Amino acid sequence: MKVRLSAAALAAVLLLAAPAVPFAKERRKERSREPAPAAQDAGSSTDARLEALEKKVADLERRLRALEARQRAAAPDPAREQEARRLYQEADQALQAGDVETARARIQRLNREYGGTAAQRQAARLNQMLSVLGRPAPKELGIEKWFQGRELVQWPSKGTTLLIFWEQWCPHCRREVPKIEQTWERYKDRGLQVIGLTKITRSATEEKVQQFIADNHLTYPIAKENGEMSRAFNVSSIPAAAVVKDGKIVWRGHPARLTPELLEKWL
Repeated sequence: MKVRLSAAALAAVLLLAAPAVPFAKERRKERSREPAPAAQDAGSSTDARLEALEKKVADLERRLRALEARQRAAAPDPAREQEARRLYQEADQALQAGDVETARARIQRLNREYGGTAAQRQAARLNQMLSVLGRPAPKELGIEKWFQGRELVQWPSKGTTLLIFWEQWCPHCRREVPKIEQTWERYKDRGLQVIGLTKITRSATEEKVQQFIADNHLTYPIAKENGEMSRAFNVSSIPAAAVVKDGKIVWRGHPARLTPELLEKWL
């Protein structure tokens, strides 16, 4: 069996095998005046070093075999992973379609029967979104500054409100947030309220946000929030969207997955 040693392990082995080298000139002179050790002492020292080296190599081989055994034991079962992936996809599709009960049932089965799979670990994001559905929306928006549209907003609202969580530095947000303008223009006369919420993090500034609004000709209400809304809606990645109807959270997901059919159902 070939022994694969890391650079650090090889250096340690070579250091053990190498003779000690004195560094000071005076020390070399002193040693030159000392009597030479007996030949048998030198041989005994070499044997001891070889024995120690052999033990270290044997230990490294044992550790390597144990590591390979653990890796074989941890290898995923393709059939099990495939079934877990199917359940995850069904849960995701049901969630985005607004079928909360089906989404919850699939996630529960995934957690119960397929723990440890990649899909089960990935489902944590779906669990975050599912956990807020049906909850009452916060009574306050936690707004620190309105960039535009304050006079258009009624909160709490008895109608339907689409919330968009975004940041100016986020490339996906920069792609999706301008698309919401079309949704706003199409449904605002039917009672849809749209509010864009940013916390202005990282490299974003109020000036950059204002410039982004102007460059993209956005007209729906946009404000800086203090983070309370993001926490209430379990927003851990952006862009994110949520729909509140009659004071309750009825949908959470990515804004690109919010279809006209879903909006029609809530209006």
